[in-house]
Amino acid sequence: MTQFGKVAVLFGGHSAEREVSLRSGAAVLAGLIRGGVDAHGIDTQDYSLGQLKEDGFERAFIVVHGRGGEDGTLQGALEHLGLPYTGSRVLGSALAMDKIRTKQVWKTMGLPTADFRVVHKGHFKTEDAAELLAQFDGPVFVKPANEGSSIGMTKATDAATLINAVEEAFKFDAEVLVERFIDGDEYTVSILGEQALPAIRLSTTHDFYDYSAKYQSGDTQYLCPCGLNEADEKTLGELSLAAFKAVAASGWGRVDLMRDHSGQWWLLEVNTVPGMTQTSLVPKSAKVAGLSFEQLVLSVLEQAY
Repeated sequence: MTQFGKVAVLFGGHSAEREVSLRSGAAVLAGLIRGGVDAHGIDTQDYSLGQLKEDGFERAFIVVHGRGGEDGTLQGALEHLGLPYTGSRVLGSALAMDKIRTKQVWKTMGLPTADFRVVHKGHFKTEDAAELLAQFDGPVFVKPANEGSSIGMTKATDAATLINAVEEAFKFDAEVLVERFIDGDEYTVSILGEQALPAIRLSTTHDFYDYSAKYQSGDTQYLCPCGLNEADEKTLGELSLAAFKAVAASGWGRVDLMRDHSGQWWLLEVNTVPGMTQTSLVPKSAKVAGLSFEQLVLSVLEQAY
């Protein structure tokens, strides 16, 4: 493993996903060390990135979720330092982080994504909520444009809940996505290099796969194999890879989708630095594909350039 040199596992940061990132970083660090890599954990919250070169690091494994880690800013800093790093480049990171621009790209390319509207802080009027909701056929999801882990995301069924949902989302972002609610099953497909790993179907007792269902609930089920036939699984993998590449994402990541009761797939979002905790989805999918956690993190690190 000397080919990797001294590796910095970057985690933590300042975003709303800090706590998840700390857990992901600890898991990745332990996995790399078990794999024989000279890896060291660094919380970017209190660390000047310029020290990476001074401290002798030769590669960086990025596990900083959300803003400041997944949005292209950290990638740009590492580019400037000339330090190889894992995951998507600057453009792919920035574009995939922005749910609105991601959906605009998908729509332009003819990839299936639910109808949506954009609401801007300072321009949203509560009296417009009923008219906005009427543009959709039923309930909607309200999401901050640049947050992950379902932070600030709420389902709205009427004007009153829509107003509350938008105001909650504005706590995290000045741009908010209002998206048609898809009634069906939620799936996620992990991407490793040019390969789509086995899909996972999510089953939760919650109204949707929210933060609590992801990280706190003990009854969320992750079904992998997901129950699709071979042809549907192949279609899902190809669609996920196309969606991933459409936003210039690369290296590794995860694509989230819904399948409605008619069998139609709908793309939700791309995660370029997915969670790597004990309950995270990429390690679960990799395990079904025959990769241990150590093999997974080493495969991701091998792509650092």
